[in-house]
Amino acid sequence: MNLRKYLKVYKNFLHTSFASELEYKTNLLVDLITAILSLIGSVFLLSIFFQNNSYIGGWKFEQALIIQGIYTVLNGITNTWFNPNLTEIVKHIREGTLDFVLLKPIDSQFFISLKKITPSGFLEIILGFCLLLYCMKINQINLNLSFLTLCLITIICSICILYSLWFFISTTTIWFVKTWNATEVLRSFLYIGRFPLNSFSFSLRIFFSVFIPIAFITTIPSEVFLGISQLWKILLEVIVALIFLSTSRKFWLFALKFYSSASS
Repeated sequence: MNLRKYLKVYKNFLHTSFASELEYKTNLLVDLITAILSLIGSVFLLSIFFQNNSYIGGWKFEQALIIQGIYTVLNGITNTWFNPNLTEIVKHIREGTLDFVLLKPIDSQFFISLKKITPSGFLEIILGFCLLLYCMKINQINLNLSFLTLCLITIICSICILYSLWFFISTTTIWFVKTWNATEVLRSFLYIGRFPLNSFSFSLRIFFSVFIPIAFITTIPSEVFLGISQLWKILLEVIVALIFLSTSRKFWLFALKFYSSASS
């Protein structure tokens, strides 16, 4: 893979997306207000659960806010990259434009996954990081190189797992054109990632660790922020992320064998 060529292509993707978004500048203000109100609503909902309890699943409210911060960052990434691109796969397949994607001299998965961005999603990412900085202050978390490295590793792994889940569902459109309901079900499950995993029953913790790996997406990175995560959990998240990425790639190449082009 020619890295320089792909970076140049992605630069063009960014330029086109920003140019399109800035045609309606008022939308940025509306999106900012919406993101702020959404975050306030999520924090308020979380505070309700702590009204009669100082701890839920062994987490204080100040600690649980870290999970909300990470969830907000990941949701912003989803709205910036995953949602505008992966939902387009259905359109490519239904209209036959996937033919043109496969004929391009770049990797089809790269094109499908990164062609568009929604710049307004960056606002949510910024708000998430602002909340994390506030949480670091109220939880008296000290910054150091090892802390930042582990946080970066776990967040990158969370992004990879989240991307793989979205891409896996979107790829099934080659067989089942309408998968919108499936992505909405995934979103509903991911909403649970705003709460500490230990606050659920044992059976649900197993389900959200194995089948829908919410534990690896939000809880483990939050534990790293608090300095209470064990090394084996971090290593396990790295392994899970690699498995998910590899599986999603192989599944895409497998699915393309069943794709009937518009010209065939």
